[in-house]
Amino acid sequence: MTLLLVIEQFLNGIQFGVFLFLISAGLTLVLGIMNVVNLAHGSLYMVGAYFASTFFGWTGSLLVALVLMVPVLLLVGIIVELVVLRTMYERDHMDQVLATFGLILFFNELVRLVWGVEALPLTLPDWLSGNVEILPDAPYPVYRLIVIGVGIAVAGALYWMITRTRLGMLIRAGASNRPMVGALGINIRFLYTVVFGLGAVFAGLAGLMAAPLISVESGMGEEMLIFAFVVIVIGGIGSIRGALVASVIVGVFETVGRSILPFVMLEVVSSEAAQTAGPALASMLVYILMAIILFFKPQGLFPARTG
Repeated sequence: MTLLLVIEQFLNGIQFGVFLFLISAGLTLVLGIMNVVNLAHGSLYMVGAYFASTFFGWTGSLLVALVLMVPVLLLVGIIVELVVLRTMYERDHMDQVLATFGLILFFNELVRLVWGVEALPLTLPDWLSGNVEILPDAPYPVYRLIVIGVGIAVAGALYWMITRTRLGMLIRAGASNRPMVGALGINIRFLYTVVFGLGAVFAGLAGLMAAPLISVESGMGEEMLIFAFVVIVIGGIGSIRGALVASVIVGVFETVGRSILPFVMLEVVSSEAAQTAGPALASMLVYILMAIILFFKPQGLFPARTG
């Protein structure tokens, strides 16, 4: 194992953390403000990847695909909120889980009907498929660096919106004290729709950026949903800052841990034991991290203020 490998995997971890932040930012707002457990949030990530692949196939431009994808995902999010989630606000969490699990099945079958059962490829254009030397003799994919840059820019823009705009003020107030926001004459249902629509756009953006790196296929959102829930539990429900910090921690811990753990185990156990136990232990690392953090910080690293 070399230092260059560690640096490469660290950057891969940050890039994975970017995807997690874009998904978990919307999810933590929905849970923190609307008090809705939305298992279908990963499906919005999947739908974003499918639309991005389709629009890219039509136009040959990722930027144009992004411009076309944003209003589509905003519309999808608004429709889901109006048709399904709006009836769930006064129901308990078990009803919300069952309803949104049904949405997972619906979206998975919908993309099979519309796009077919085969994985949908998205091939990067030549100018994005090269490498750049981050250190001497250490090439790194240009596209992954762009993903990291876009993620940092989106996080900065979202932080500005949350802290500096009237909409952000209402979102923070809704996360802290929903009844008071309603008592002040704010249309809380409209706020819910806006928040859910924005969450859908962020999830779709993550799907667009992930599409060139993974297979775009039905069911691809479930694994990311699990990681997103881990992120919001670690960061604190309703906290954007917590989602950002926890996303980077989880992304780096997951990626670097899976890369380094096999080498570490080879130093303490036999090669056969390392090959057997290594993958299983690596898949447990993030959940062990979550348990340790929650032991010391039961409300997460940056819980949203209440009261």
